[in-house]
Amino acid sequence: MTTATPTPEPTPEDIARGLAELEHHLAANTPAPAPTPAGIDGQTRRVARLRAEVAEAHQLARLQSDDAPLLLDTPKVRKRRRAANEAARLHELGQDPAMRAWQAARMRRVLVAAAMAALTLALAWSTAGVQHFAADGAAAWSPSWVFAWLVEPFMSLALLVVVGARAYMGTRGQPIDSLTLVRIEWLFLGLTVGMNAWPYLPWSVPVFSLSRLVLHVLGPIVAVAIVTALPIILAAFTDLDHSTGTGTGTGTGTGTGTGTGGRLTALTYGANAHDPVSPTATDPARPAAPEMPALVQRARALITAGELPATPSAYKLRQVLRCGMDDARAVRDALLAEGMA
Repeated sequence: MTTATPTPEPTPEDIARGLAELEHHLAANTPAPAPTPAGIDGQTRRVARLRAEVAEAHQLARLQSDDAPLLLDTPKVRKRRRAANEAARLHELGQDPAMRAWQAARMRRVLVAAAMAALTLALAWSTAGVQHFAADGAAAWSPSWVFAWLVEPFMSLALLVVVGARAYMGTRGQPIDSLTLVRIEWLFLGLTVGMNAWPYLPWSVPVFSLSRLVLHVLGPIVAVAIVTALPIILAAFTDLDHSTGTGTGTGTGTGTGTGTGGRLTALTYGANAHDPVSPTATDPARPAAPEMPALVQRARALITAGELPATPSAYKLRQVLRCGMDDARAVRDALLAEGMA
């Protein structure tokens, strides 16, 4: 009979080694713990939302303290600035002698064309009255009745030749001051008025009607007015001075001045304020500013360099020299005086 060999008892080292292996096995094979339910550590949705709002508020506060967006021009400001710049440039262009001459020539052409059109219509209006006078009761479509329609046209064409020649020569600065032509005009106009009015005068009709008389003499009266006024208007255009003049403004916001020969200059800006240190140049009671010769010398140099026209306007000088309007006028007057000397 065989007896079992007794198992030796484990030593403390064996027990410690076995416990270490067991802990290592459990650490390697134990699953990760489940996440902590919301609310246990205080991280609720409300706390997260409030924390996000606070962070956003801090960022907004830092951004709002920066004034860079306020320095940018809005579309409305840029539109106004562009309009103001355009108005200033148009005003400057309007002071240029060439521009003023072009404007005057365009207006003169428009007025002459309108006057000639009105004169032609007025003479055409009187054709029926002249035909009634020239026909003298002739039967319709008879030779006398037909030829009566030609009386006014050939008189009107002759009158338009004289008026057109005087108008054209007036636009060229060579008005025709001929007493003979004036008498021819008045002869044709007198015949037209007389032939239109005669059949409707009180002694020519059984019942006088003032309205019919006025209606028939309206065309000739308009023709007389145009023939009388057109040479006067063209003479005024011929005497226009397209230079900037040598005037001085009134200095209360907008002013007008008189140039050489008594002609009016264009509107200008306000004068300089009276300053005891720098008196205005246009005030005769005050002495000229000490820096005025330097401004004149600088303007002369700019004209020589081609940066200013030969006869710059006060507005242009004010822009280039960056001085007051009164000083700019004084510089302009000094330059003009040098040019006439």
